[in-house]
Amino acid sequence: MLTRVSSLFLLVAIWAATTAAQSLPTLSGSRITCTHGKAGMHACHEIDMLSRVSMDDLYAGQSAAEPLSRGLNDIWGWTDPDSRREYALVGRMDAVAFVDVTIPTEPVYLGYLPSHDGGHSWWRDMKVYKDHMFVVVDGGGVNGMQVFDLTRLRSFAGQPVRFEQTARYGEIEQAHNVAINEETGFAYIVGTSRGGCPGLHMVDIRNPLEPKFAGCHSHSNTGRSGRGYTHDTQCVVYRGPDTDYYGREICFSSNETALSIMDVTDKSAAFELAAEGHPNVAYAHQGWLTEDHRYFVMNDEGDERQGLTDRTRMLIWDVTKLDEPVIDTEFLGQTHTPDHNLYARAGYIFASNYTSGLRVFDLSNPSAPVEVAYFDTHPATDDLSFNGTWSVYPFFASGTIIVNSHPDGLLVLDPTSLNLTRVSVAADHELPTALTLSHAWPNPFNPSTTLAVSLPEAANLSVAAYDLLGRRVSSLHNGTLDAGRHLIAFDATDLPGGTYIIQARAGQSMASQRVTLVK
Repeated sequence: MLTRVSSLFLLVAIWAATTAAQSLPTLSGSRITCTHGKAGMHACHEIDMLSRVSMDDLYAGQSAAEPLSRGLNDIWGWTDPDSRREYALVGRMDAVAFVDVTIPTEPVYLGYLPSHDGGHSWWRDMKVYKDHMFVVVDGGGVNGMQVFDLTRLRSFAGQPVRFEQTARYGEIEQAHNVAINEETGFAYIVGTSRGGCPGLHMVDIRNPLEPKFAGCHSHSNTGRSGRGYTHDTQCVVYRGPDTDYYGREICFSSNETALSIMDVTDKSAAFELAAEGHPNVAYAHQGWLTEDHRYFVMNDEGDERQGLTDRTRMLIWDVTKLDEPVIDTEFLGQTHTPDHNLYARAGYIFASNYTSGLRVFDLSNPSAPVEVAYFDTHPATDDLSFNGTWSVYPFFASGTIIVNSHPDGLLVLDPTSLNLTRVSVAADHELPTALTLSHAWPNPFNPSTTLAVSLPEAANLSVAAYDLLGRRVSSLHNGTLDAGRHLIAFDATDLPGGTYIIQARAGQSMASQRVTLVK
């Protein structure tokens, strides 16, 4: 997904391929097993196809359109917390289509949510928080950020529905991507037009129906223009090995020319920790953290097309120290096609490789990834075009994998040999060397905040809050904890606003942090 700088080239390339390419037909009713390297017409290894929904059927109920008006892009998923039904949220040029994949061999198309202003674009991105979907569009119309109450899908009565948006955030017009930290309730809109900065446009969505601007920050001297354009990001409450930032909200961003790492704990005063480029950078596109927050796995969308590498390259950053990220591995895969969105789950990397389809890598040893499964969603070609797998969603509890592939359709897959319940933790993950207490997040706060305490060995730990007169106002913890890092919550619901000191004691060691309660 290149930016507007080269969007005309990309649009022409996709248009040329789209006019010649045809959607594959819908297949449902039974599993198509991967046998002797094939699942039907699809090359595969250790992945069965459960169903396929054609692009035509994802546009069901609408009149035929010009070639440039039909196309598939990003994808995400939602699990209904009440029924545990699983839904695919499928990006189209003009809308997000909804498909119930609870019975993965019998997908059901429910309808679609069109763009706010009816605009068409190749770039549409959606994420989920509190059973609401948040949608942005780049390169077409004035969409803002749409909000849609996904529980409305429960009322499906058998015929596809043209849904209406539930709410809208209008402080931006267009944007390339949106990321959401579900733990904190903040959305990060990136690659915006009109919205204050090309980097992280931060929005408080804790009340999904009333999104509120929270801050804006761009990482200086990154991006092709040097203005800090962010193409994609992942923002987390950091629980990795760098004790200086444990418990703080950190964003890991792909900024065209560099990996950007920023502390966004205080949305009004975000600050930069590091920016590093990688060898033979063409377009630092997107990436995802491993579960232990020790590695950031990134793709470069342009290096294969520009001849900077003759095989698909995956970049594995060691982010053990957030202010000193280094490349651990430049991994070259078995394909030669451009790579796109990738995600990490259970020690695996699920990577979209356009015409080569979905590739799955075991990252047990980050210095030597191993491809363990694949599924070619686009059997027509293995060329360097932008046809094929745009993105993958590997996070359903059922283990079902959904892939959006242009123009092939939505593919519902089963990675038969993967253990999606394991968690990858580095064997040499080091314990803290001393008692430490992280900065609180959020801070200022109301009514609660969280800190992380690190212990070098098992100890009897006491954590308490004191006012500025030295009076203990709340006991946060008192008891034995194992060595490692532990989250400590401070609930100040019954306390007056003001400044408090959080103090942790273990034996002769002591650490403290200052927090401010705003009421």
